[in-house]
Amino acid sequence: MPTVPVTLGGGEAVVHYDRTGAGPALLLLHGTAASREQWGPLTALARERFTVLAPDFSGSGRTTDHGGPVDVADLAAEALAVLDHAGAAEAHVAGHSLGGVVAAHLAGTHPDRVRSAVLHAAWPVTDVRQDAEFRYWLDLLEQSEATFARMLPLMAFGPRYWDRATAEANEQLVKTLTEVIEPGAARQIETDRGVDLRPVLGSITAPVLVLGSAHDRLITPAQQRELVAAIPDARAAWIDAGHGAPGELPDEFARLVLDFVSEQARG
Repeated sequence: MPTVPVTLGGGEAVVHYDRTGAGPALLLLHGTAASREQWGPLTALARERFTVLAPDFSGSGRTTDHGGPVDVADLAAEALAVLDHAGAAEAHVAGHSLGGVVAAHLAGTHPDRVRSAVLHAAWPVTDVRQDAEFRYWLDLLEQSEATFARMLPLMAFGPRYWDRATAEANEQLVKTLTEVIEPGAARQIETDRGVDLRPVLGSITAPVLVLGSAHDRLITPAQQRELVAAIPDARAAWIDAGHGAPGELPDEFARLVLDFVSEQARG
């Protein structure tokens, strides 16, 4: 697995990332408490057309760092370092949740490096309601990873998951999630609490798909509309899922992402 050193605000990091496939670069940025592993289904479909680059952010996977707080700018610096190390002058970028926030920050601060962006379940600024949710997550995580994991399907999935789920299958999912929660989850939740993209959104020059989830209890339609209004070349689309659409409807999610980035790559 390739690695690249990065200087962050609080010290040094060594970022690990996957590189798969061939073609134009497609940078995939994961969400809170997850890792590059969340992109397996999308990578399997994208690698025939794109060089897929999927890093672990600080607090996730194999990436190591100073162990202190990180902000969105730090995570964007990690993403940029991956592009540099991979020799990608520019890339299509797709991010989920916190990864979508980082993708927007990267596109706004380094517009020459981003050809297009898909921002799924991103938000422009953390408001009081969201901060209350993130504080709740931290309280659950402090109790135990199992308690935090029990909340995740309730937060992440929409009716299409619950209509077909059984109690036994959901219990198994909770057990699986307990095992894969990243050790830096609390640090990334603190990063969520400090999000404010408003200073950079107007500087994004790439075409952007703001992809919302119809049953997202964390990100509101008004926040999605605010992103579309603030980004000069943005369009909106929706997926019939909850906040965790990449896990709830992986094939449909991958199709929406790849349709958009493929269109921009052809253009």
